[in-house]
Amino acid sequence: MNGISPSRRAAQAVDALRHGWPLSFQGGPTLLPVETAIASDATAPKMLISAARAATLKLANQRDAALPSDIPQAPVLIRGGEPFDMRAAVPIADPALDLNNPLKGPFRAEPIAWEETAHAAMEFARIAGIMPAFLADPLNAGEAHEVAASDLSQYTDAGALRIVTRARLPVTASEDAEIIAFRSTADTREHVALIIGDQCGDKPPLVRVHSECLTGDILGSLKCDCGPQLNAALHAMAEHARTTGGWGALLYLRQEGRGIGLINKLRAYRLQDQGFDTVDANQRLGLPDEARDFPVAARMLDLLRANTIRLMTNNPAKVDALTTAGITVSERVQHQLPDNPHNEHYLATKRDRSGHLLT
Repeated sequence: MNGISPSRRAAQAVDALRHGWPLSFQGGPTLLPVETAIASDATAPKMLISAARAATLKLANQRDAALPSDIPQAPVLIRGGEPFDMRAAVPIADPALDLNNPLKGPFRAEPIAWEETAHAAMEFARIAGIMPAFLADPLNAGEAHEVAASDLSQYTDAGALRIVTRARLPVTASEDAEIIAFRSTADTREHVALIIGDQCGDKPPLVRVHSECLTGDILGSLKCDCGPQLNAALHAMAEHARTTGGWGALLYLRQEGRGIGLINKLRAYRLQDQGFDTVDANQRLGLPDEARDFPVAARMLDLLRANTIRLMTNNPAKVDALTTAGITVSERVQHQLPDNPHNEHYLATKRDRSGHLLT
């Protein structure tokens, strides 16, 4: 395909979706992202949406929508009585608009002849941080970016991650901390590690894998416990270094909203205001409630020569993910903080539906 490498095509596909340009899939359809489309006069006979949206639109009893309904982000192809234009497509795509646009349809689900492409498109949308909804084979969509479904596997190549720079960074918890920056040629994210203590020792470091949370880490949101967890982890590492001579590492991963992106996380917040818990809100958007890239964290630890660690977490799935990626977790260290009236339901959901532990 024009001599461009799969990893470059994948990165360009993500960029194209953010800019509202259509994707032309090899051996499949052209798909125009509903949320960002700049082709305001585009129309299409069909739309690609998630199984979660299909269920909301009362299509789950139809064979071609019901089959993947146990996977909220699975693709479903629908046809309406008339071609979809952008004015009709947006409220179909966005569940936060349901109360203002209650009457939609009727629609019929149809079989998807390009199943692999459909799944790839939904995943490209998640990576781009946009709603997983597309006009399928639209008219007046503009020039499309060529991509293959198989290119998706090249986007998040943890093996391409490398250390690009490091510097001393005094922080409140430790004036002798060092920050290390990581970059990958496979995607656009830049991650950092904050090192506290002397790495020369042979003791397993105390590690916290922390995913970016703008609202909690920076703005002090009370809806989650991310900010307090971050601060407590840094102080725990400083105390560990002071009392044992060991060291700690905070891995700060650029994967906002458990991997669904900032805008989609805020959409989930809006749905939570309507009564949905954090898991149901993500799934109602047609997005996974867990999409973090833990192989990247494992690669960061490998580059730090920390293949055996003590991990600060209450999430057994995080231990399992790092273990699967080749990291030995010698101890899971409890990292539980008090709740508040704004996040007690969120923390209960993490415990009851996501398997987080209290001790």
